Amino acid sequence: MDDCLFCKIVRGEIPSYKVFEDDKMLAFLDINPATRGHTLIIPKDHYQTMQDIPTEMLSRVVVVAKILILKYDEKIQPDGYNILQSSKAAAQQEVDHFHLHLVPRYVNDPIDFWQSKKEHPLEDNLEETHRLLSS
Repeated sequence: MDDCLFCKIVRGEIPSYKVFEDDKMLAFLDINPATRGHTLIIPKDHYQTMQDIPTEMLSRVVVVAKILILKYDEKIQPDGYNILQSSKAAAQQEVDHFHLHLVPRYVNDPIDFWQSKKEHPLEDNLEETHRLLSS
């Protein structure tokens, strides 16, 4: 895609801080990191959402996440990790190119991904939702 920010990074038109690259995948540091080492993992081919990416490519994204976690454990020694993926605008996907956020976590860092759950607990009919999803 000509206008895609991440495709431009793949093509070398926009600089990035690469931490992993092979023939199919690229991982680079997020320019607005939530924490030290916050990394975006992308396929080099353009897929917009989780629904679009082929399963074998998605599997490779997860393998790259594990490779980086093992590396980061040694190099920057975080206390944990979050792996996040947003598909579509309602889920806050900002770049329409599939990407996985690998967010190293540190004791006492300021991130709380579940704050909204604490402030606005969801009341859901679990039996009805289960029935819909399991049929």
